[in-house]
Amino acid sequence: MYAIINAGGKQYKVKEGDIVAVEKLELNVGDKITYEPLLISDEKNSKIGNPNVAGASVEAEIVEHGKGDKIRIAVYKKMNGHHHAQGHRQPYTKIKIIKINANL
Repeated sequence: MYAIINAGGKQYKVKEGDIVAVEKLELNVGDKITYEPLLISDEKNSKIGNPNVAGASVEAEIVEHGKGDKIRIAVYKKMNGHHHAQGHRQPYTKIKIIKINANL
């Protein structure tokens, strides 16, 4: 069984036991969070929500917080001889999907 959840403005396909890196959440490690799925499916049946599936939920636990790999940004203006470099590391939160509650 899998579900599609919306976390941080992005959609993720998750199954029980998956660990997913989502946009940073302002919660502590070990806290539980519940998502309302957009879609739930098993081998035989699927249920699509409008916008969420009524009576269904996805339970997750926060595993860790971190930062992604560094992205280098270079700016160069050819006529002025102006250039500088900048870096960015996107923060994320890893969540573990504990249970998908569905009534298919």
